[in-house]
This record gives sequence, structure tokens and C-alpha cells, in this order.
Amino acid sequence: MAKCFSFTAARDWWYRYSFSNAGLRSLTTDLGDGTVMHVWAPKAHIQSKPTLVLIHGIGANAMWQWNEFVSPLMSRFNVYVPDLLFFGESYTTRPERSEQFQAQCVMRVMDAHGVAVMNVVGISYGGFVGYSMAAQFKERLDKLVLCCAGVCLEEKDMEKGMFKVKSVDEAISMLLAQTPDKMRELMKISFHKPSKGIPSCFLNDFIHVMCTEYLQERKELIQALHNDRKLSDLPKITQPTLIIWGEHDQIFPLELGHRLKRHLGDNAELVIIKNAGHAINVEKPKELYKHFKSFLIDPLPPVKQGNYSNDCKTD
Repeated sequence: MAKCFSFTAARDWWYRYSFSNAGLRSLTTDLGDGTVMHVWAPKAHIQSKPTLVLIHGIGANAMWQWNEFVSPLMSRFNVYVPDLLFFGESYTTRPERSEQFQAQCVMRVMDAHGVAVMNVVGISYGGFVGYSMAAQFKERLDKLVLCCAGVCLEEKDMEKGMFKVKSVDEAISMLLAQTPDKMRELMKISFHKPSKGIPSCFLNDFIHVMCTEYLQERKELIQALHNDRKLSDLPKITQPTLIIWGEHDQIFPLELGHRLKRHLGDNAELVIIKNAGHAINVEKPKELYKHFKSFLIDPLPPVKQGNYSNDCKTD
């Protein structure tokens, strides 16, 4: 029997074309300790431009989460988009599963590309990694943007009923959905206005292509986020930080955004996006880019003509 057409695989191919067309190339780096990191890196790194690292969350690979943003951001930054360990083409044979180790691996791949100082944007789980980069490598991060990243959560929050799920196992079964019904549950709590009536065949295709590889390792990543987590253990980072949150986020409730703002004090700004859930990069990409631009781009000096090859998209 002939293999059926995969919409997910076709879309993944389109994202690869889109990233390449924006001026990025797909590169893998063997870090030499059983760890291999994949990153989309500029075809030409321009020294006069600052560097921006976009870090994805739990879900599909980095392309699916950042495709809307790469092209406009490339006009003002050297943009790097890594796949975190156990996503896309990145993996390790080492046992570490913490966001601290993920942060170290991202920084090591940036070292391999000769990048010393960078700005970082992290969404959801990627925000945990970005925050850890800022804490561990203070002199190397200029600015940080955290999108719906519940880095201030505590293990006791689940027991107190803050989340839609009642246990880590229940969260894992939804975040790493393996059936169409679980995928619909995930969409329901990820989006303020989730799409309805998506056929099971499309959901099964997405699960088969994007959600079955490294399943056990991804479970361990989620468990490591929650176990023994206390706000008192969270370091206070010193970099200027923009916190962006969806008003109706059901995965990491908005209270965690306010908690993070209180934790960081005047060093951070909290922006709430109305009529959006957790997946603000999908639901409100134009508004999200507007905040990126205001925080990261508008303070920069003008770019001289000829310093870059990609045209900036208008808002």
C-alpha cells in the first residue's frame, strides 16, 4: 500500500525553504560529549549587527514556532534559531535533563559559531532555557525576552490548583499528546480561540511526524522543570527583561507573569497581550513582533545601507 501524503512533512519542508529564503542555513555541531546541536544560523554573520537567539518551547521543532518572525528580525540582527535537545536534530546521550544543561548546550553551540554576546527570546519552555542562560552567563546576554515562560512556578503550585492539570503525569500526557483527543485537549488550553473540527487524520499525521521521537526524554525534561522547584532558588537576573504573557494563558497562568515581574523588580517590564492564550506566537504574531521591535530594535542605532541582504517587513 502506498504511503499517504503527509501534510505535516510538507509543511516542515516549506518552513525549511522559508528559513533558507530568509538567509539562514541548517547546521549541526558535535559538541564532543555525546551531544549534537542543530541550529539555523545566518549564511553570513555580519559583525556590525547584534545577535539574536530565538529559543522554542515544547512542541514541534524550532521552525514551526519562529517562522513568522525570522524574516523581519533578520534585517536588524544575526538571527540564530537552535533546536533544543530532543527536538529537531539536536540530541544527547548524556543523562542531564535540566534547563541549565539545555542553556549550556545552546551557549556552547554559540561559542562554536564565534558569538560572544547576544540577545535572547524564549517562548514557554524556551524561556526557562533563556532565563538560565541569563543567570549562568551574565556578561554574554544583553537583553532577554520571556514569552509565557513560567520560570517562577513552584512545585506546590500544582497542589494548590493553579493549573488546569492536577499532576505532572497529566501535564505530560497533554503536552506530549499521542492521540487526536489529547491533541485537541492541548489545543483547547493552548489557544484562547482554538480551531475546531480538525480531522483526526491531520492530528494523527502531526503526532506521527512531530511527537513520537525522543518521547521518554521529553517526559524527563518536563519532570525536571517541576521537581523540587522553589521561587527562593530562582536567581535574580540582571539583564533588562521583557516579560510577555497571553491574557488567557491556561498552561502558565498570568499570575506567574506577575510573580516574575515582582521577582525581578524594576529590571523587568510585563506586557499582557489581550485575547490570547499560551500560543501567542501563533495567535498574535504581529502584536508579539511589535513588542519585540519596541524592546529590541527601536533602541538600536540605524543600520547602514548595504550591511544586510534581507529587506525588513513592515508591521
